[in-house]
Amino acid sequence: MAAHLKIMIVTDAWSPQVNGVVRTLETLGKDLASLGHTVRYITPLGRRTFPLPTYPEIRLAFFQRRALTREIRAFAPDAIHIATEGSLGLTARRICLKHGIAFTTAFHTRFAEYVHARFHMVPERVIWRWLRWFHHPASAVMVATNTLKRDLAAQGFQNLRLWSRGVDTEKFHPAQDARLPYEGPIWISVGRVAVEKNIEAFLSLNLPGTKLVVGDGPARGALAQKYPQTKFLGSLSGEALTRAYAGSDVFVFPSRTDTFGLVTLEALACGLTVAAYPVEGPRDVVGPEIAGGSDVAVLDEDLRKACLGALELANHPRSLSPRAFAERHSWRACSLQFLHNIAVEPDPS
Repeated sequence: MAAHLKIMIVTDAWSPQVNGVVRTLETLGKDLASLGHTVRYITPLGRRTFPLPTYPEIRLAFFQRRALTREIRAFAPDAIHIATEGSLGLTARRICLKHGIAFTTAFHTRFAEYVHARFHMVPERVIWRWLRWFHHPASAVMVATNTLKRDLAAQGFQNLRLWSRGVDTEKFHPAQDARLPYEGPIWISVGRVAVEKNIEAFLSLNLPGTKLVVGDGPARGALAQKYPQTKFLGSLSGEALTRAYAGSDVFVFPSRTDTFGLVTLEALACGLTVAAYPVEGPRDVVGPEIAGGSDVAVLDEDLRKACLGALELANHPRSLSPRAFAERHSWRACSLQFLHNIAVEPDPS
């Protein structure tokens, strides 16, 4: 691997969106820069964009082929990574195939389930066929967990490579003075407020104390009206997000479709125990070998039971603290995995 690489990352997901994909790519770029590499992002910022139907927070940039071709030529990257299957990702894919440029892709979300949840008339098998077409030419398709790797292999995907996730333990940390001004115990969920996140499974639970939701999305207005006792705090970042985590008691992750759930590691780094369903994302984060619970999380098909178990765990901690667990997942290891996976163009000289 060359000592210095120029790496181009193409993504339709970028600020002002606040989600795991954006945080993953931002953190990756910073860590790659600290290793001496140069990273250039191709994002919707500064381009003419159109809102995604039913999800206006996501902006798609169309008619960018000439602009992207110029940017690729000017930067002359050693490697191109296409992070998302949106309009920019499609355009970059087309340019790479036309000019014989190797590229890698990533499978960040269970796109088929997400689209089907929003547009029920679109069969999942049709979406899976399109996703196989999109990712097939990639020299590597990066996935966050071994579970997802096995699932995609069963769907006919090839060239699958593991690229795990880490957490910035300097940014996310416990804070003794972060207690929030709400009746306890405080249950917090962080992420997009959208139908595919299954957040209503959390909001509908009969739990003592106060429920907090951090994040924004198309379902926020309707859910805030339906569940007026829940505190919807909107999108938070930086120290405000850390204090929201650290000032709560239990992190609740109701999603059944996330491929990883970076927010789970962030909550653990802030000292919270976790309640979730025993599905791919949470199970792969806290350990696939656990049956129901561990030192840091309780997974159960009865989400209320998981929440109350996680609260009991928080009040009577075991040998491994959530913080200590999170410290095992460094971003440097993830960055080195990424570097190992990318396709490096040979030196013509």
